[in-house]
Amino acid sequence: MSKILRIGTRDSELALWQAHTVQHKLEELGYDTTLIPIKSTGDQVLDKPLYELGITGIFTKTLDVAMLKGQIDIAVHSMKDVPTQLPKGIVQVAVLERAIAHDILVHKGLDFLQSEEPSTIATGSLRRKAQWLHKYPNHQVVDLRGNVNTRLLKLIENDWNGAIFAQAGLQRIKLLPKDAMVLDWMVPAPAQGAMMVVAQENDDFSKEALHKLNHPDSEIATGIEREFLRTLEGGCTAPIGALAQIKDQKVYFEGVLFSLDGKEKIRIEKNIPLSKAKGFGQACAKEVLEKGGDKLMEALRNENSALH
Repeated sequence: MSKILRIGTRDSELALWQAHTVQHKLEELGYDTTLIPIKSTGDQVLDKPLYELGITGIFTKTLDVAMLKGQIDIAVHSMKDVPTQLPKGIVQVAVLERAIAHDILVHKGLDFLQSEEPSTIATGSLRRKAQWLHKYPNHQVVDLRGNVNTRLLKLIENDWNGAIFAQAGLQRIKLLPKDAMVLDWMVPAPAQGAMMVVAQENDDFSKEALHKLNHPDSEIATGIEREFLRTLEGGCTAPIGALAQIKDQKVYFEGVLFSLDGKEKIRIEKNIPLSKAKGFGQACAKEVLEKGGDKLMEALRNENSALH
């Protein structure tokens, strides 16, 4: 194994944790590797909400460019950040075994959930915002951007009641507060908690190495969720949640689409045999579109174009 695999990653603490995990697994298999941290636009522009930046794959684009230029061989991503359409020439090779997919609330005490007083929750995600407002319509949701560490710091510095995070991210870098509240009613982002590794389509050496890291059940579940997202035309612009879970040779799926203010909600819940998983995400999305999701997506597109 003469070639050194150059692993591209964002330079945030969480991204580096993920890249080190992949590096460790590859080195256990006997591969030589080196890490190449690269700063992404998404990490640099922190004063605008993601959907306003209008770029799908804002956290992955810099790594895509580095790969296509031949500066790195593989790239490690938080799968939920990766656009459902990969750039020409780049392919998904491995999905590592998925961590917990839930969202959590990091808070300064939970009394506010029973209070009539106006409360403020922070998140940069349209999906989290819409679901929170659906459950707590009298609350205010403010925008929160930056990597995990930056967002935790902003929560401390501001007089917000809490902020929403992915449980897996905080757990991975050992920053999960003991009293954090698991939001098991909130449907996570498609592929939340999963790590994806990509390579160039014509790079057989890297692909062969990465195939050994792939976790088939995680690949199938996240594939269904991303197919659901792609069919609804989500990207960064729509509040879409999806979770597929595989148990006893069956796939259990829950998907939601919300209006931005959280008032409208379209939900689907289904299960099928694992052997029939192909095309399941698309079928679930089509059902959501037929239940009024098409009108809701049209309204979301109009609201989104008004922002730009």
